[in-house]
Amino acid sequence: MRKLKSGLLSGLVVAGALIAGLGGAAAEQIRIGIANFGEHPQLAASIAGFKKALAENGFVEGTDVVYTESHTNFDASLVPQMIAKLQAEQPKLIYTVTTPVSQIAKKALAGSGIPVVFTAVTDPVAAKLVPSWESGDEGMTGATDLQDVAAVMEFTKKLLPNAKRFGVPYNPGEANDVALLEKIKEAAPAAGFEVVAVGVDNVNEIQQRIASFAGKADVIYTPASNLLQPAVAAVSAAARQAGIPIVNSDDGAVRNGVVPASFAVNYDQVGMNAGKIAAEVLKGKDPKTIPPSRPAYADHAPLISKKAMAAFGVEIPESMADCGCIVD
Repeated sequence: MRKLKSGLLSGLVVAGALIAGLGGAAAEQIRIGIANFGEHPQLAASIAGFKKALAENGFVEGTDVVYTESHTNFDASLVPQMIAKLQAEQPKLIYTVTTPVSQIAKKALAGSGIPVVFTAVTDPVAAKLVPSWESGDEGMTGATDLQDVAAVMEFTKKLLPNAKRFGVPYNPGEANDVALLEKIKEAAPAAGFEVVAVGVDNVNEIQQRIASFAGKADVIYTPASNLLQPAVAAVSAAARQAGIPIVNSDDGAVRNGVVPASFAVNYDQVGMNAGKIAAEVLKGKDPKTIPPSRPAYADHAPLISKKAMAAFGVEIPESMADCGCIVD
């Protein structure tokens, strides 16, 4: 009887250990790697939105998911090393932020079995991340920040009714910038604009290249460029000297009184779009079957700075006085 009782207790202990082990396995957190290009408000918002959407879909940070975040301070030469470190942790998914990071990750992670969801990519087809806008690629899909260029120009015409020449500084070495410039050129005739494009290869050229717009452009539109946005204060200073107002693709610089106006994509929403896609992938959906998402018109918003408009010597049109988009 004592042996039977002892055996029964022993069996219960083993069973309990097995159940505890199974419970521990069930509670094991999913690891997600986040490969960012550098610290910038737009990119930070896309990461925050990503986490928010995942939490809303049952993947809560600290409970269900643990994130490893890394960035290279916008140094493309360090991206392969960053991707390798994230890959070594064997994550269930890697979230890549910006086109350069996503392009390098696509090559580095090919055949690894680790799915990639990208964000802050303007044209994933031109960047060769996906074969078309209708589908993802093997192990990769994501959310784009493709702006409604026609809406940007419509807003610019309302703000600056007499503007006819639309200046666009861009980085010729960045796929996002080149793709967006092509879309701007396509939309310009219908909006009544002539496009004046100037290439900027590095931050040391900003003063000279922006100054070259003098007498050639009536407004400068600064795209969501990984070269230009971190240096938007320098772009603005050069444009102010040239007497050319700026419409920016990011509203942060408007809120800070650095540039006069913006018509911007909400990067928190872009990140949420990516997070919803990531949730589908984590639940077993093949990335190849998920088309890259685009921001809806409602995901854009205008903003005007009274302070910066005055600094550029431009008056806010009466027609926009009640737009609800003016900050001090």
